[in-house]
Amino acid sequence: MTAAASGTGPASRPGRPVTVLVSSAGRRVELLRGFRRALASLGLDGRVIATDATWYSSAFHEADEGIVVPRLDDPAFVPTLLEVCEKHGVDLLVPTIDTEMAAWVGSRDQFVAIGTTISLSGGGVVDIAADKQLTHEWLVANGFPTVDQTTPDVVLADPGAWTFPLLAKPRFGSAGIGVGVVRDLDDLAAAVRRPELGEMVVQTLAGGREHTIDVLADRDGRCVCAVPRRRIEVRSGEVSKGVTVRSPRLQGLAARICAALPGAFGTITIQVFVDGEPDDPAADLAVIEINARYGGGFPLALEAGADFPRWQLEELLGLPSTAAADGWRDGLVMLRYDAAVFVDEADAPA
Repeated sequence: MTAAASGTGPASRPGRPVTVLVSSAGRRVELLRGFRRALASLGLDGRVIATDATWYSSAFHEADEGIVVPRLDDPAFVPTLLEVCEKHGVDLLVPTIDTEMAAWVGSRDQFVAIGTTISLSGGGVVDIAADKQLTHEWLVANGFPTVDQTTPDVVLADPGAWTFPLLAKPRFGSAGIGVGVVRDLDDLAAAVRRPELGEMVVQTLAGGREHTIDVLADRDGRCVCAVPRRRIEVRSGEVSKGVTVRSPRLQGLAARICAALPGAFGTITIQVFVDGEPDDPAADLAVIEINARYGGGFPLALEAGADFPRWQLEELLGLPSTAAADGWRDGLVMLRYDAAVFVDEADAPA
């Protein structure tokens, strides 16, 4: 399959502004600003627009234009986004939430036909990322370090074979919703009885500290850059305090995972626990999750110098690449705080 056929070929819009669309923009203000800065640094005439299912989105109002679209479960979702992309000449569409990924994969060819590249890996990667059981099976089959995992039924049937505490999480969950430590059989049984969480998986607890690795893959599936960042504090499933960590071992692990994934493209985040110092060969590593999108903590990597938005635009437009695998700052700390966008409710759509 050619790059163009897969939806990852360069855009061809001579004489027209370059337009980036951030989908389900929500609170992704810094990501949106990153693409705006990338356009400016390249000297390009362009803009960054945002779509969301609600007008009450901070990034929506930070965008050059915000557009309210149907919810994902509405049959009009994809047709509406196609109309938006065609009307606004969108060159690059950047998904931001896990639940939309399958819709983008299924409709990618329609977006390619109107000249829009979706910054998203192929269906194989999206499937692996969306399904925690499939993630585990893929990691084991490819020889990557991870935790032990099973189903609640297996633990409940033979509790003596498993040592509590364990971690229970929704098989198809995201954003940390429903993830929790279960300390005994009663805790596990209670977690299973929550129908809103769907099917569950159970994992042994990984030791050490959690790291997220921001990865950028080019259209050939090669790792352009990998930036590990250690989580210091997490709030509502998203890192609120973190620090970049230069680690050849973690960066190498990310590059190998990227190369092994079937159709990696754009941004990927890899979550791994490190029990010890990352580059100590004796330190245990355990990959626990892969996500096929920009991570919520990506602004830290961006501020450190990993300019994924610029490098994506350079590849998309066939410009000389300024990408640098190690040109980012080690030991940069991010301490997030709440900020606000103020708008007049009278301007809200009826």
